[in-house]
Amino acid sequence: MNLKRYKDIILVCVMMLLAMTVALPSVAQDNKERRFNYFFLEAVRQQNKGNYTAAFDLLRHAKEIKPEAAEVSYMLSGYYMDLKNDSMARICFEDAVKLNPDNTTYRERLGRFYIVQSQYDKAIETYENLYAGNKEREDVLQVLYRLYRQVVDYPKMIETLNRMEELEGASEDITLTKMQVYEQQGEKSKVQKELRDLVEKHPYELNYRVMLGNWLLQNDKPEAALKEYKQVLNEDPDNVTAQMSMLDYYNMKGETDKGDELLNRLLSAKDTDVDTKIELLSQAIKNSEEKGGDSIKIMRLFDSVLAIPQKDSNILMLKAAYMALKKAPQDSINAIYDKAIAVEPDNVRARFLLIQAIWDKQDYDKVIEICRPAQQYNPDEMAFYYFQGLAHFQKDEKDEALETFEKGVAQIKPDSDPAIVSDFYAIMGDILHDKGLDEKAYEAYEKCLQWKEDNYGALNNYAYYLCTTGKELGKAEQMSYKTIKAEPANATFLDTYAWILFVQGRFEDAKIYIDETLKNDSVPSGVVLEHAGDIYAQTGNMDKAVDYWQQAVEKGNDSAVLQRKIKLRKYIKE
Repeated sequence: MNLKRYKDIILVCVMMLLAMTVALPSVAQDNKERRFNYFFLEAVRQQNKGNYTAAFDLLRHAKEIKPEAAEVSYMLSGYYMDLKNDSMARICFEDAVKLNPDNTTYRERLGRFYIVQSQYDKAIETYENLYAGNKEREDVLQVLYRLYRQVVDYPKMIETLNRMEELEGASEDITLTKMQVYEQQGEKSKVQKELRDLVEKHPYELNYRVMLGNWLLQNDKPEAALKEYKQVLNEDPDNVTAQMSMLDYYNMKGETDKGDELLNRLLSAKDTDVDTKIELLSQAIKNSEEKGGDSIKIMRLFDSVLAIPQKDSNILMLKAAYMALKKAPQDSINAIYDKAIAVEPDNVRARFLLIQAIWDKQDYDKVIEICRPAQQYNPDEMAFYYFQGLAHFQKDEKDEALETFEKGVAQIKPDSDPAIVSDFYAIMGDILHDKGLDEKAYEAYEKCLQWKEDNYGALNNYAYYLCTTGKELGKAEQMSYKTIKAEPANATFLDTYAWILFVQGRFEDAKIYIDETLKNDSVPSGVVLEHAGDIYAQTGNMDKAVDYWQQAVEKGNDSAVLQRKIKLRKYIKE
């Protein structure tokens, strides 16, 4: 063998090997990046498709391939949060921030995580670092203030508020917040200084001076407060805020006459807004009640206010509430409700209170009068159809009642009150049955029970009507049994159940429940008494049966069939 040639071959191989060795890291790196990109992008794709388990597995593979990938750590943190694995979530959040410290999203999300975990010191550190990178972010300062408040660090709270002030400029909100902090620290001199600085910085904002006066008044410096109020009123004599503060001053000093004069002036002034007048009246009522309740004085105040034409009914409603408190005659209160409705026809509350007040008087015409226009102003308010329909029903105006209820159910929405809707259909069922429209009545009852399956009145009536036709006795018994389970002392429900059992031929069972009916009904109707007679007749106690039948006649149940039962001393099926 040619030794030189052999050496040359070896040299070439070595050189090739060396070349391959040098090239290997680059090839391996490219392969690693390709593998990482595949797993990461596929994870994103699966996540977007909603395949979260697959995405989670792919992300973990990507993390194994490229541990320095901050975006993977960040995405994994969300999955660990969903899995309630807080320790791993924290590790991933912290890893993402460590790998990419300039990413504000990662850092902010880590801060929020610390807050949720009540790790306030770490949250503070995170948000301080976040703020250091962008000192224009007022929202970060807001979070920091809340965090320092959470750990009760007053100096840092003030420092953070000062930073806000540097960023936004002096403001009422920041000053008030600083005042609260100083108050909590007992630093009253600093509170006063903050207010005075605010006044000096904004000399044309008179309400700041009123704020200063209010603080002085609350801190036993009434004369200093008075000076501030007078200065404001010299510049703006009609300043309502200053006048209200003056009223507080007079009340504190016991200068009743001056206070009353100012109160009347504020209440009768056209420029005083309604909310302020309500506040003044409410405070006057409170003060009056604490001193024994001088209703004459309060009613004069209301008269003073209401001498001016009202744009809404708020003060009228307050007057009605006060009159109710003082137990004024209901008719006089109703007159106020009428005025409130005249001023504000769509005032639902005034109409409801008026209906409530007159319902017990059985003035059904008045109820109808109130409800009809209400349906124009408040077409979606089902209660007005309900009360009008019920008023017609009480007047035995069945057609008008049915028409009104049909208009009412047309307003039903998925979020309608189930109890009201159920009652609508229940009464419609009763009316339709009275009109001989049994099938429509049963449809109404079914809808009634769909909305409220425990509408016991409807269950009772539906069961009884089915029973009288001999149809669906099993269904009738089930419905009736629900009623007596719910109200075992209800004589009406007991009678229905007894009669259903009778129709089923279960006479001994029927006797048990008719006895319970009579025990719980001090004044049984002729129908109930006839039922009792029929049941006793079928259980073999004819003397008792005849006695009940005769009592039924005495109650006005004087049918030909009943007379024959008595005469023949036997049960006759109608």
